[in-house]
Amino acid sequence: MIFELLVVLIAIIIGARLGGIGLGVMGGVGLAVLTFGFGLQPTSPPIDVMLMIVAVISAAACMQAAGGLDHMVKIAEKLLRKNPKHVVWLSPLVTYVFTFIAGTGHVAYSVLPVIAEVATETKIRPERPLGIAVIASQQAITASPISAATVALLSMLAGFNITLFDILKISIPATIIGVLAGALYSMKVGKELKDDPEYQRRVKEGLLDKPAAEISGATNKKNALISIWIFLAATVMIVLFGSIDTLRPTFTVNGNPEKLGMPYIIEILMLTAAAIILLVTKTDGIKATKGSVFNAGMQAVIAIFGIAWMGDTFIQGNMAELSHSIQGIVTQYPWLFGIALFVMSILLFSQAATVRALMPLGIALGISSPMLIAMFPAVNGYFFIPNYPTVVAAINFDRTGTTRIGKYILNHSFMMPGIISTGVAILAGFLLIAILF
Repeated sequence: MIFELLVVLIAIIIGARLGGIGLGVMGGVGLAVLTFGFGLQPTSPPIDVMLMIVAVISAAACMQAAGGLDHMVKIAEKLLRKNPKHVVWLSPLVTYVFTFIAGTGHVAYSVLPVIAEVATETKIRPERPLGIAVIASQQAITASPISAATVALLSMLAGFNITLFDILKISIPATIIGVLAGALYSMKVGKELKDDPEYQRRVKEGLLDKPAAEISGATNKKNALISIWIFLAATVMIVLFGSIDTLRPTFTVNGNPEKLGMPYIIEILMLTAAAIILLVTKTDGIKATKGSVFNAGMQAVIAIFGIAWMGDTFIQGNMAELSHSIQGIVTQYPWLFGIALFVMSILLFSQAATVRALMPLGIALGISSPMLIAMFPAVNGYFFIPNYPTVVAAINFDRTGTTRIGKYILNHSFMMPGIISTGVAILAGFLLIAILF
């Protein structure tokens, strides 16, 4: 089992270094070694999760192609520029809402340059709003009803009478509380901008003289608004179907009545929303495939395909040994499983892949469904190593140089906001399940 674990870890590390689809394809290499080298029987690939992500990304990409995302960014820009002194509080709420609606944290790319410029113009250290804004975009993944991570968790807990509403009523308030705690900490991060040596150097060298970032907005405002409302309507319908069982169609299977599963509902509604957006706004479907949302989403699908399949095969093949060795301590201290989720997310760079790889172990160990929901925000650990795309983008957008990777790599601008937000979100989750379950 130790050698098999090493194979899994090596595949993850090499895949992370390759970037892009590297994580997913290296999962395939690891799975090949486990299957042909160690004789483990492959589990079923996570087809339902992958297809749900494809459907959601298709709809989000069509909304982006129709100008919906650009219009949302323009609205965010106006909000931030009207309230520049509150940029540290408003920025994470903006990126949180963007991610919550779109189901992917990569939509934050569009608003990060606005945050950086508003902070610079107001002489507020850009590191403060940028750091927590990136973290908020990650936390919202575990609150969005259509994110790959939430979809993956729902598919695993559906058999335990857990609905989408059960997950959201814990994850939404818990992550918001966590983000606000991170924003409170960020208020006093670092020196004031005018006193920062790096900022002073760049001012003297004229590096800040170039024009500030400008957001053009959607070229066709009507189509942009239509795409947003169609996407939001589909999202609301998913939440309703996922929360109220009686709304879901019932079919007779082998003589027994069965409700239509949420994977099918998500896939049907999101594909339909994508089609309606294209038809009503007369948007070219090819354009949707060339946007940042589609590109990032497809990378997530491939990552889950390879890494999650490899991880699931390893865990299922060694379930007896794993359960015997750690069941006692995890049952007594369930929060330790949260640490395992956090560490795995650092390695996998994907909340959904982490859920798909480790949550089956948590279920097998007998950890209750409410406990697993409370620990759900722990999968947001990929800020720990500062090489995730949104982290790198935030550093590059800060022209003042205050948002940076520290001398010791791990002492970067996102570390403390991330740890505080994640830790507080988990604590809030435990408190909420004690009240609501």
